[in-house]
Amino acid sequence: MAILIVALLTLAGCFFSGAERQRWTLAPEGTTSFSLSREGRFALYYSAQQGIVLWDLQQNKKLADFGSQDPYHNTVLTSRISDNNRFAITATAQNFAVWDLAWGHSDGLWSISDGQILDVAIGNNGQHVLLALSNGKALYVDLGSGRRLEFLAHREKVNAVAISPNGRYALSGGNDHYAYLWDTRDGQILFRFDHTSRVRTVALQRDGKLAFTADGHKGAYIWDLSNGKKQATLAVRARQQTFSSARFADDGLTLATGTPARRVETWDTRTGENLGRWETAAQQDTRPPAAVVYDVAITPEGQITSGTSAGIAQQWTTE
Repeated sequence: MAILIVALLTLAGCFFSGAERQRWTLAPEGTTSFSLSREGRFALYYSAQQGIVLWDLQQNKKLADFGSQDPYHNTVLTSRISDNNRFAITATAQNFAVWDLAWGHSDGLWSISDGQILDVAIGNNGQHVLLALSNGKALYVDLGSGRRLEFLAHREKVNAVAISPNGRYALSGGNDHYAYLWDTRDGQILFRFDHTSRVRTVALQRDGKLAFTADGHKGAYIWDLSNGKKQATLAVRARQQTFSSARFADDGLTLATGTPARRVETWDTRTGENLGRWETAAQQDTRPPAAVVYDVAITPEGQITSGTSAGIAQQWTTE
């Protein structure tokens, strides 16, 4: 028994690398959505007690209290900050709002009547919006012109979406085991990425060179968007690994991911090799300890920032 305990302690000690550099406990009551800016400076989160809040982690101060998204105080379930940090989108199951973060106000509230919103993305101009819907549609909307494009290639509900900063390209993944890269101007499919189970998480590298798609059965892949071919398979250890968030470093050489089980990891996008693992803080008074990693970000210096359902942001050293 003693040998077994020593072995388990040794494995636990080797599992996570680096250390926590800084922690921000923003919503001890817990959050239902938590988004980070690309470099991890800004955090946008929602809790039932505080509503929608924008926080500057670098200066450690609150920038804006947006309150409830709609008059009925519906729960915000997902959100995203644009690549240039200027705009954000938040969504309940039935409506979404766009926020101008520079001026600290809402640019409008829109409702969806034919399905529930499962994920969102927004372009740099605050007008290109992409929604993942439970009815099998990926819905692109140009809020400036009012143009709508319903991408109908998925045969079952769409779980995850990502959009290029210029709003030109969309990536969507669904329960039909497929992820698609497509053109938002006409819905033309550029590449189809096959999985053996439901695609739950997708991400685009900001320069449009790489894509990431992951399912719930250890299938997590980096795709080269110059030819649509698989560049790497993540060396996932768990038999059924599920990702709840993912983001590429600006140079595309590193991918950061989060899981529903408190884990943050980094990966080499050329080889799929795991570069580091950390365990986020759990929400207080949860038994067993729990937290979903809603978002991850990579600083220009290569440090990792995470935001979780525990209402906590943490920055991790990679040394």
